Amino acid sequence: MKIAINDHRKIFAIQEEFNRLFPYLKLEFFSKPHKHAGANAKKLMKSNSKTLGECRTVHDPGEITIVPEMTVSELEQNFGSVYGLGVQVFRKSGRTWLETTVTDSWTLEEQNRQGEELSKSA
Repeated sequence: MKIAINDHRKIFAIQEEFNRLFPYLKLEFFSKPHKHAGANAKKLMKSNSKTLGECRTVHDPGEITIVPEMTVSELEQNFGSVYGLGVQVFRKSGRTWLETTVTDSWTLEEQNRQGEELSKSA
């Protein structure tokens, strides 16, 4: 999957595209990237009605390629280093969304599968 990145796109549009491929994961956008294996403060979370231009430090347009085999860490680093966007992947667990900081080395596919299993047993 390729997601277009430009200053005019809304966060919710990126989230919807990502969620179509990974229904048990979600992307949240923050005013700055989190440290490796660290969590982001909720107060830094950006509203999904904001544009990408309001949230990023690198304003080059382009596309980000997301494949099931990439790790959470790779995805978050790509958003940060290429587009200046702080993102965090969350995994569904029943009715709760958990930050994936401890399992950033898992692939998106593994995270989504785990989210599906945890949500079915809830």
